[in-house]
Amino acid sequence: MDKLIDKMVDTRWFMKIVALILALFLFDSVYDADKELKEINVPGQQDSAIIEDVPVKSYYDTENLVVTGTPDTVDLSLEGPKSHLESAKKQQNFEVYIDLTNAEIGSQRVEIKIRDISDKLDVTINPQYADVTVHEKVTQEFKVDAEFNNSLLGEGYTAEAASAEPKTVKITGAKEVIERISFVKATLDVKGPITETIADDATVRVLDREMNKLDVIVEPQVIRVTVPVKQLSKTVPVTIVRNGEPQDGVTINSIKLDVNEASITGREDILNETESVRVEVDVSKIEKDTVLTLPVIIPDGISAVDPKTVKASVDVSTEESAGKEEEESTEEPAEETQAQDQELTKTFSSLAINLDGLSEEYEAVLKNPASGRTSITVTGNSSTVQDLKADDFNLYLSLADLGEGDHEVPINVDGPSGVDIKPAAGKATITITQKEEA
Repeated sequence: MDKLIDKMVDTRWFMKIVALILALFLFDSVYDADKELKEINVPGQQDSAIIEDVPVKSYYDTENLVVTGTPDTVDLSLEGPKSHLESAKKQQNFEVYIDLTNAEIGSQRVEIKIRDISDKLDVTINPQYADVTVHEKVTQEFKVDAEFNNSLLGEGYTAEAASAEPKTVKITGAKEVIERISFVKATLDVKGPITETIADDATVRVLDREMNKLDVIVEPQVIRVTVPVKQLSKTVPVTIVRNGEPQDGVTINSIKLDVNEASITGREDILNETESVRVEVDVSKIEKDTVLTLPVIIPDGISAVDPKTVKASVDVSTEESAGKEEEESTEEPAEETQAQDQELTKTFSSLAINLDGLSEEYEAVLKNPASGRTSITVTGNSSTVQDLKADDFNLYLSLADLGEGDHEVPINVDGPSGVDIKPAAGKATITITQKEEA
């Protein structure tokens, strides 16, 4: 047997078989070591990640309560197997929430939680807690103040009060917040200059007395705001200005206009200062009765006038016609009296408007004309009118029996008899308010 074994050992095939067997044992030992090494290195596959601005969901009785102080978002710090981290970052199919289903009215600290995330991950929420306040929910109706920037108006234009549609909105919020509401405004956001009526959508803003925006729900949030815009205008008398001297032997008896008033438009401050416009008649070129078409002259700052021109009828006497009148004077003495009493129109500007009969408990402010003054046109016999002075007239508003508010009141004029007196504005606008107690 020993010899047989010795012979086998000495053969080349036996040695090859033994070498193969040894190689298989060595491969198996190396494979097991590598496998063991890999199993040892598994903890090295752990990783970490941060997910920012994750939305926070709040659960509470939304029909009866309002909650303030909950954060809109939080940041998450995650640790765990890399494959789980990548899945959480990409899918984000978890939920971060605050459970207030059993919360009572008042302030409290609550934990921010997370669910539907792999239990292989360690999660840290930042912040972990929130200080919230649970309020009673209230809904009230408020009137909306519509407004816009008056400085956007074009020159010579004015705006009436802005109006809102709808006029009221429903506001929902915490009872304490609703009680702080001082202003509900809808401001029209438009570009100037504005020269016509505008209507556009505006967002409703809810403010406290310090003009801080309040956290409430407004329904509807957007409303329609309309602002009527028109040109600033005013009616003033047209005065006659004589330029030059009549030619020798020519007497200008009268100049009459076919229109005694004109409508002017312009800036409000200029309108308040303007009491009349004028036409200029060059009497040095007039030799006989004539009708002239003359432009209406306006002061600087007035942008338009209507009418732009007027007709002036000039009545003239010459020495030749005067001689004929003297020859006929013995036969028709009445005509001499008529010639001496030609009609004359005279304008008195910037006369103060007095307030008469106002109760002592009130005070009044003139809104139109804002200057508190106006002009009058006086027409009558030249012998009477030419001697009249501004002091001969008293312009006043009768305010007896009027209470608080805006009123349109006729302008009354007291003056000499025998003449026709017409104020430039037939009525004045006045605001009456209660006096403040001392």
